[in-house]
Amino acid sequence: MQLIRGQHNLNSTDRQCAVTIGAFDGVHRGHKQVLAHLKAEAAERGLETTVITFEPMPGEFLFPDRAPPRLMTFREKAEAIAAEGIDRLLCLRFDDRLRSMSPKDFIQQIFVDGLGARYIAFGDDFRFGKAREGDLAYTQSLATEFGYEVVPTSTFDVDGERVSSTRIREALARSDFDDAAQLLGRPFTLSGRVIRGKQLGRQIGTPTANIALKRVKSPLFGVFAVRVSGAGMHNAPAVANVGVRPTVDDGAKANLEVHLLDFDREIYGERLTVEFKVKLRDEHKFESLDALKAAIANDRDMARAWHSANPVVGQ
Repeated sequence: MQLIRGQHNLNSTDRQCAVTIGAFDGVHRGHKQVLAHLKAEAAERGLETTVITFEPMPGEFLFPDRAPPRLMTFREKAEAIAAEGIDRLLCLRFDDRLRSMSPKDFIQQIFVDGLGARYIAFGDDFRFGKAREGDLAYTQSLATEFGYEVVPTSTFDVDGERVSSTRIREALARSDFDDAAQLLGRPFTLSGRVIRGKQLGRQIGTPTANIALKRVKSPLFGVFAVRVSGAGMHNAPAVANVGVRPTVDDGAKANLEVHLLDFDREIYGERLTVEFKVKLRDEHKFESLDALKAAIANDRDMARAWHSANPVVGQ
């Protein structure tokens, strides 16, 4: 898949395509249905497929304190969209210039002049342009003038309710990982590169791999039994803490710390994927470092017991 960063990087080879647009946070089963539809319609018309998304996500730019937590980093999103067989991903920088464009300018500059779109598909709840005045009906009203076809995408329901990123965030907030996996079409994971932390875990006898979340907010908080892949591992048993480490940092930016059970080697710089299985407890501020050490030891024992009771099939 070709990644195009910004409208200014579009060229003549990126034209004549079938296009969809949206946040695509999570690339869940509803998104996958949209992408499958786009591929089928593009193939019928002999077109390339293009997905347009934004960075930062609009809510993060407009109201960062109230924006919903991301399900995916941009890298994870791009990898998931590529896995669906899409030809190009156009990432537009969401800023004051983009949000102040009139809907017609957006359509003409992005869809028409930028991409030469011949087929456009997106949901009837998607809005774009100044004051969010652009929508599916408005795009359809310009179809004859600009020579493209526009169709609404259908929703994807599970248990009689539309699959959405919001619904997945709600499942994660209550630590219902089975429900989240059903909506996503895969287990929920967080991934990233192992960075050097303060080495506190090693000092108190529980070395951890620290992974920057690269999110304004985390979709999870607490201590969890997890499985880890990467750095030569596959579904390795571990315990993870997602939070601000209130006992030692008190209000620092949320981070992901993973303690791998029965594992002891340097993996700085390696990229890990952490699959969340069950919540063990909420994050707490303890009165002393000794109390924290005791809680971590108990977390480790609970995680080990869960992994022993729930072995990976085929391993």
